[in-house]
Amino acid sequence: MNNKQCYQVLNEIFMEVFEQKCPLNLEQVLSEFAFDIRLPNKVIDAVDGNETWATSINSNKYISQTNMTKYDNYKGWMRPKKDINSLDEILELWNSVNYTTTERIYDSINVSKSDTIYNSENVYRSQDIRACKNAIYTDGCGDSQYVLACQRSSNLNYCIKVDDSGSCSNCYSVICSSKISNSFFIQDANSLHECMFCSHIANRRFCIANMQFDREEYIEIKKEVIKWIISEFSK
Repeated sequence: MNNKQCYQVLNEIFMEVFEQKCPLNLEQVLSEFAFDIRLPNKVIDAVDGNETWATSINSNKYISQTNMTKYDNYKGWMRPKKDINSLDEILELWNSVNYTTTERIYDSINVSKSDTIYNSENVYRSQDIRACKNAIYTDGCGDSQYVLACQRSSNLNYCIKVDDSGSCSNCYSVICSSKISNSFFIQDANSLHECMFCSHIANRRFCIANMQFDREEYIEIKKEVIKWIISEFSK
């Protein structure tokens, strides 16, 4: 997934959530939204010296999945048996074959700078992604599409910064909640539509800070909240 494709996805997400295009570049998006997300880190492939991306950074040697597979097909990873006279010899022999595999991508297409990706499409700088499409700066999500800076969640559509939640759509900043749509700044709630700044409530529409508003009042306030959110991004 290249930068141009990332911008296209970002703009689609922003249009659904904020009704305007993304005003930030990729680095600004990373800093603004994904500062607390576990993401793959850049490391060096010990075989060819090229950069690669890994979930774990506690290894001495890395090898991309592509190079690991090439080596397996070309020479194989088994070694001829030899006498072992000490534990130090075992550790030395182990070190000769002990590479941490990076960019582990399975049954997926158009994935870049990512690790542990399964059955997904269009993924950028993310990890532990399962059955997702169009995921950017995301960790531990499944069965979702058009997600940005989300983590440990499933069944998301057009969501930004949704954590530990499920079945959310067109949302920004949702934590530990379920069945949330068209809402901002929600925590520990269930079955909300068009709500903002709400916590610990369920089965509501047009609420702000746990107070009930009529639709017209709510829409006018939401417009101002969106202006405030976007202005905060631009600082």
